Amino acid sequence: MDITSPIRLEGQTVRLEPLSMQHYPDLLELIFDSDLQYQFNFFNGRPDTPEHLQAWIENLMTLSQEPTWKAFAVIELSSHKAIGSTSYLDISPKDKRYEIGSTWYGRQFWRTKINSECKYLLLQYAFETLEANRVQLKTDLRNQRSQAAIERLGAVREGILRAHMVLPDGYVRDSVMYSIIRSEWPAVKARLERFLAGPQN
Repeated sequence: MDITSPIRLEGQTVRLEPLSMQHYPDLLELIFDSDLQYQFNFFNGRPDTPEHLQAWIENLMTLSQEPTWKAFAVIELSSHKAIGSTSYLDISPKDKRYEIGSTWYGRQFWRTKINSECKYLLLQYAFETLEANRVQLKTDLRNQRSQAAIERLGAVREGILRAHMVLPDGYVRDSVMYSIIRSEWPAVKARLERFLAGPQN
């Protein structure tokens, strides 16, 4: 399937659908939490005002018109509300390489099955529909919680990209790079399915 087509993925607790301004009211309820700071270091800073959030969504919608980025709203099925966002980025169909990133959730959804199921849906689609050779993930070196979550998926830590990004506040960020390759997907899939079948994370 062509990565440029609209993608909607649904699991037991969440649905991923193209991010749009219809998700703005739900996301507005979440952005004022200062604990989201590191979750936004990948982009243009935490959208901590209504105007900034609108510009943030519009920017991602524009990026999603390009072949290298697809932004999703994360919808909680039980409430039908947007509770965060995630993306495919650094898309290279020629190399069959995709990155999962630009991910954040409202704090009340941390340490639940939400992240595991989102990653499961995105990885399954990448490997089983898009026939990916590699899916990569990266995070701020300072963000220990994100690193632990990625490692829990079974992704391989490849190393540190030194002085990788200049953040909106001028901080020069080091990034930790992880990946899952095609031969590793069956084991990662089984691992995630065990998580999702078990008690609340």
